[in-house]
Amino acid sequence: MPAPAPTDRAPVHLLVVGAGAIGRTHIQRIRSTPGLALAGIADPSDAGRALAESLGAPWAPDHLSALERFQPQGAIVATPNPAHVPMALDCLARGVAALVEKPVADTVAEAQALVDAQARGGVPVLVGHHRRHNPINRRAREIVASGRLGRIVSANVMATFFKPEAYFDAAWRRQPGGGPVLINLIHEIDQLRFLCGEITQVQAISSNAVRGFAVEDTAAALLRFENGALGTLVLSDTATAPWGWDFSAGEQDQYPRQDVPSHFIAGTHGSLSLPDLSLWHYRGERSWHAEITREQTVALRANPYTAQLLHFAAVIRGEEAPLCSALDGLRTLQATLAVLEAATAGAPVSCTV
Repeated sequence: MPAPAPTDRAPVHLLVVGAGAIGRTHIQRIRSTPGLALAGIADPSDAGRALAESLGAPWAPDHLSALERFQPQGAIVATPNPAHVPMALDCLARGVAALVEKPVADTVAEAQALVDAQARGGVPVLVGHHRRHNPINRRAREIVASGRLGRIVSANVMATFFKPEAYFDAAWRRQPGGGPVLINLIHEIDQLRFLCGEITQVQAISSNAVRGFAVEDTAAALLRFENGALGTLVLSDTATAPWGWDFSAGEQDQYPRQDVPSHFIAGTHGSLSLPDLSLWHYRGERSWHAEITREQTVALRANPYTAQLLHFAAVIRGEEAPLCSALDGLRTLQATLAVLEAATAGAPVSCTV
């Protein structure tokens, strides 16, 4: 008898640990996606309990009791960063696959502990760098891998936007670790790793000249990739500007969409801008005197959070390998922390993992 179609299978039951903004995003997507089921919500707050009651979903005040009572097949760890690794380790110890929100940990050493535990036990870990699941980036990765760009020589990223003053009412957002490098730039780092390969060295400078908080509001980084390519990143959360993935890719309705590119990858035989997927190349002689051709590539739109959850279900079933593994999360974290370290030290920082 042939295997049943995915829509005919029993749904994969997922626990959501943490009912903050990203946890609620996962909850909404689980409830609206065929093939997925909400096993329960674990959150100690009154708001978390009220959310579960409003949805008619099982609730527990902590992840351990939820894992025991609800017996999920997978758990999404959407808590504050310091709890990511301890909670993920508890999941793995019980044979429950974990989708850990970014950043995977606060430190490289903590991330390494998760990598090691996953390798020992074999229970899957997925890290929530959702952009990897956007069809635009999947198509861009195919184009790069096809060789149409030739050898990659440079990658340039703009991440410029203005966060309103109310955003900083939360004190942690004005303190080290709460700035745009670890909150926002980490997405750009992972996206570049996904498209261009491993980062081996980082140089950076940062500034807090506009807001004067103890955390950066603007940063610029220079990256060296393992394949010899160089990358530049410009980040500011105090800039009135449209050049940023959240605006241009249209992944989230909360941001007005802008029809501008924000990412540029150049190679010896062609170049690619994102998210518009414009491919530039010569039809004949490669020369700056020759006409260059713009070819428009397309990708079907899909919500990357939904795609990530469906991938997580496939990973749990053993049908797919994690697109962003614990080791991927570690490497992205290391390169992101290297931006802060290099900006403080005023010297290049190597990424060695």
